[in-house]
Amino acid sequence: MADEKEKLIQETRKRFTQEYMQDSSSKYDSRDVDRLQKDDAWVESYLLWRHNVIEEALKMIDDSFRWRKEIGINDLNESVIPRWCFDVGAIYLHGYDKEGNKLFWFRVKLHVRDNKTNEDKKRCVAFWLERYAKREPGKLLSVVFDMAECGLSNVDMDFVRFVINCFKIYYPRYLSKIVIFEMPWIMNAAFKIIKGWLGPEAINMLKFVNRSEVQDYISAEYLLPHMGGSDPFKYSYPPLPDDDFQTPVCENGPASCEDELESKEGSELDVRDTVDSYTSEESTPRLRKIHSIEDHFKLDDSEKPDAKPKNHKRTPTVFKGPLLHISPADELHFGSKESGERKCVIVLNNVTKNTVAFKVRTTAPDKFRVKPSNSSCEPGSTVDIVVSLHAASIASLQDRFLVMAAEMEQASGAGAQELAQFWKEVPRNKVMEHRLRCHVVETNKPATLGIKENTVNRPLLSNEDLHFKINQLLDTNRRLEEQIGHCVWYQHLITFLLSILVAIAIIYMLKDTSR
Repeated sequence: MADEKEKLIQETRKRFTQEYMQDSSSKYDSRDVDRLQKDDAWVESYLLWRHNVIEEALKMIDDSFRWRKEIGINDLNESVIPRWCFDVGAIYLHGYDKEGNKLFWFRVKLHVRDNKTNEDKKRCVAFWLERYAKREPGKLLSVVFDMAECGLSNVDMDFVRFVINCFKIYYPRYLSKIVIFEMPWIMNAAFKIIKGWLGPEAINMLKFVNRSEVQDYISAEYLLPHMGGSDPFKYSYPPLPDDDFQTPVCENGPASCEDELESKEGSELDVRDTVDSYTSEESTPRLRKIHSIEDHFKLDDSEKPDAKPKNHKRTPTVFKGPLLHISPADELHFGSKESGERKCVIVLNNVTKNTVAFKVRTTAPDKFRVKPSNSSCEPGSTVDIVVSLHAASIASLQDRFLVMAAEMEQASGAGAQELAQFWKEVPRNKVMEHRLRCHVVETNKPATLGIKENTVNRPLLSNEDLHFKINQLLDTNRRLEEQIGHCVWYQHLITFLLSILVAIAIIYMLKDTSR
């Protein structure tokens, strides 16, 4: 399966170069072309969205690349978009749905139809999507159209069509669902047109909800009060509101006797402290070389056997950043209340020749304790960061962690005060960021299942292969549903035509009998 996927990706690249790059390469941004040749996941997203049909994927890439150059997507930033686009608060990223997908909000009542500003609003949408795609590559988004208190003057069909095309063509495989909150009945006709734009692949992603139904998809903690939620969030700019990360509390108490000195200085950190005011004392953690990958996922000996995390049993994945290699690459696995898995380890490996300062932030600082949360890593060394659930807290899919790292010019001066000053002065473009999400293991795996797996004399599929195979099955299922839909339509048509024929025949029979 992996070979088949790789073959499709390579064939797509080859044909794109031969069929689309020969006449004129100036129609694309060279940065997009270079990325296409290096980023397998990007090519795969186009293939999967077009059911692995290379011809259709190539047309989609062509359309997408032309648009990206036209709108200048690679150079979009806050400074080139009019400030009023951010001030009004009609479009922003904030919070997560129940499946852990980021929420992309459209406050429709704040949108006024105006052809003069339409292009600026489109660029603002593109800015948010590109910003998210770079921070969370391949992670799904849920779009929320909050239509409370809106009227016809707020609905811009051209703008809505642009948003839909963003997910259909320009950012394939990013859309999880579209939640439409309290759509006025007067707009039913407009949304019938919108359904036609979505196409059969995305039509099932539309969720029309009211105040009593919206919590089927989004929990109250991320819903505004007028939607029946308890989220105290109030939009303001600056800064951009998509960064939900806060400084966590350092783990109180040592993870083992050897770390006793470390814990003394890290017990008084404030949950709400920002990076600029982070001044509590925390010593540099014990550093060591990697001997085996499994060693990084062991807990201290004081943990109970039934509460051991399962991370050491999984094949670790590694994110290879320019400053740090981070393992795991994507997810921290915590257990439910029943399974009892309450600790995870993040392993940082410094791959530079200088000391690297790092810090860890989270969207749920009340739930998690992190040790160490703000320190440094010597060249060629590794640091184990222990992330543990506090008290009776339970991890959820909405929880996220942000690992930030920056290279220090001098190896000395890595105390708390020096680090705080360093983070104040380091330029934003020098900071490496990597995000991790939480995965909740609901129940322990049955022992009998493990025995059966060990007796199978064939290698197990990797996560990527399983993901590819599942997507192929889903695509096949979609095509079958489309064919069934066509068959049902033809059946209704034939029934209708037969009814007409029968009616005509009856009319002629009645005429004959009346004579």
